[in-house]
Amino acid sequence: MALFHIGNEQLTIQADSFGAELKSLKKTSTDTEYMWDGNPAYWKRTSPVLFPLVGALQNGEYVCDGQSYKMGQHGFARDMEFALKSQTNKEVWFTLSSDKETLLKYPYDFLLEIGYELEGNTLSVRWKVKNPADRDMYFSIGGHPAFCCPLDEGAKQGDYCLWFDAKDKITAGILENGLMSDKKADFDLDNGHLWIGKHLFDNDALVIENDQAHEVGLVKPDGSRYLTVSFDAPLFGVWSPPHKDAPFVCIEPWYGRCDDAGYAGTWQQRKWGQKLAAGEIFEAVYRITIH
Repeated sequence: MALFHIGNEQLTIQADSFGAELKSLKKTSTDTEYMWDGNPAYWKRTSPVLFPLVGALQNGEYVCDGQSYKMGQHGFARDMEFALKSQTNKEVWFTLSSDKETLLKYPYDFLLEIGYELEGNTLSVRWKVKNPADRDMYFSIGGHPAFCCPLDEGAKQGDYCLWFDAKDKITAGILENGLMSDKKADFDLDNGHLWIGKHLFDNDALVIENDQAHEVGLVKPDGSRYLTVSFDAPLFGVWSPPHKDAPFVCIEPWYGRCDDAGYAGTWQQRKWGQKLAAGEIFEAVYRITIH
């Protein structure tokens, strides 16, 4: 594992080859840190990539082509060493390939590339998934960046707001034991704003499906938005550890999610899963803008 640094006049970042994980995002002029520091008292990670699974599986296993496989929550890429592909002043790329170990958990050959690119006050996080095999490949991928909230010393997270590029409300799925229940919760928005309060994450992550929003921000008590995550993903999660008063909030663009409670289908039939034909490449990006 090794840390790699890139920066410009507005932002500087650090990314770790272990998990290709973003570890730091700072405003150059003030040295203000926007990423959670990974304190294990709350959560040991900062921004893991979720591949080839987003969320959890029913009973921790799935069936593919008649065979059962076990896989932990959010897949295995976050716990593997990536190779450095390239680095310039403004971008850095990491790669991970299938091997004997991954094939025991996931019966597909793959090449995964994770890139970080700076332009002005925006960091683009880029994903490329390549299918080098001669058959269809099924997978999910997602981001899990954790941002400081509160940002300012002495402030309380419960006084901050989330902001969505949505009009009147957001409808979120409710998780039970890490799986998607059949329950929903409607959250009324005030000009796109949702007060975080003390109990917003009591039932774990909010899972927001069906293109309800494509920009999500964090807002200080004075009403100023200090960070925005923008994406094309059809669903996303918003999370902070329940009942811990953890000083961060995750905004998570997803192409895939956990199983429904009681799910009995195959890997290929999972909701929101992605499919790549032989030789195809999946590409996606989300962007973090510091205001």
